[in-house]
Amino acid sequence: MLDWLALGAYVLVMSITPGPNNVMVLASGARFGLRRTLPHLTGIALGFAAQNVVVSTGLGVALDRFQPAHAWLRWIGIGYMFYLAFKLLRAGAVGSTHAARPLSIFEAAVFQAVNPKAWVAALTVASVFMPKSGSLPLAAASMALVLVAVNFPCTSIWAVCGSALSSWLDHPRRRFIFNVTMALLMALTGLSMLLGG
Repeated sequence: MLDWLALGAYVLVMSITPGPNNVMVLASGARFGLRRTLPHLTGIALGFAAQNVVVSTGLGVALDRFQPAHAWLRWIGIGYMFYLAFKLLRAGAVGSTHAARPLSIFEAAVFQAVNPKAWVAALTVASVFMPKSGSLPLAAASMALVLVAVNFPCTSIWAVCGSALSSWLDHPRRRFIFNVTMALLMALTGLSMLLGG
């Protein structure tokens, strides 16, 4: 039997706490506004749910049996986080959209494949919350619905906060400090995963 409350609480904690997705949507909300960040938010929720379905229905077992895959995913994810930190550091003016755009649904969904925090969450959900008996596909689909229902509002809070900062960030010095802070948060997230694993 699926423990819905415990699953929802776990997803809430994983979704609302700082991590690569939340740093990215905070920056996107500040730069592009909430409306233009909605596809990014949707992609995170759908990608996270799809990743959990795949892990819950067998990939988690395969990853446990093939340990080098863990290392590859970890290094790719950490490297990508440092790349994102660099991109955030070099981000242009808030509201300036030349040669810049928020992530699409597809791009944000695919990002989950290299997001170490999402992998930790998916492997935990599969190992702790997946029922040991009954219909595996039905349980995975049910869990995916919970993930979307909890994850989307949590990451949206970060985008709303970013959007609220947008007019304050019109000043070049504040914008520079914000970009540096977002880049440092992303780099520290990558560093903590590098040192913690």
